[in-house]
Amino acid sequence: MTVTLRPATVDDLTAVGALHQRSRVAAYSAFLPAQALVDPTPEAMGAYWTERWTWERDEHRMTVVERDGRLVGFSYLGPDDEGDPATGLLNAIHLDPAERGRGTGRRLMVDALDAMRGRGWSRAVLWVLRDNAHARRFYERGGWAPTGVERDNHVGPALTPQLRYARRL
Repeated sequence: MTVTLRPATVDDLTAVGALHQRSRVAAYSAFLPAQALVDPTPEAMGAYWTERWTWERDEHRMTVVERDGRLVGFSYLGPDDEGDPATGLLNAIHLDPAERGRGTGRRLMVDALDAMRGRGWSRAVLWVLRDNAHARRFYERGGWAPTGVERDNHVGPALTPQLRYARRL
């Protein structure tokens, strides 16, 4: 089996959207109501990523991972959402549900942290859903720690508390 990380292209974004939706449903269904995960559809998520990439591709970096030529994960990073020029924001790591536990997420995280260092950032931050215990353990094993900052955001109609995590680079 061959696992390859590479920069995303515009041709990947429809598949990224479908994978993002599968990942959300698998990761969040244990603690969010089903109605919160019905929308957006995989097609709508593809359109979302296509639109977002149009505006952010100069400042952001998306990496996709393929296993035997099939897209199985992605990461997305960019500048800090609070404007700190020394800090990068890990916006997302999403995996196909079948990839959990195979080291793919860790590969994406290591790659993202290396890319952040390469941009000259000395600190990395991310937001994680408070109730996503699996993701919180994943990030904590990777050296991330909660900062004590919280916010609320929506996943569909569900209000979801999020925690800010940080780590040195």
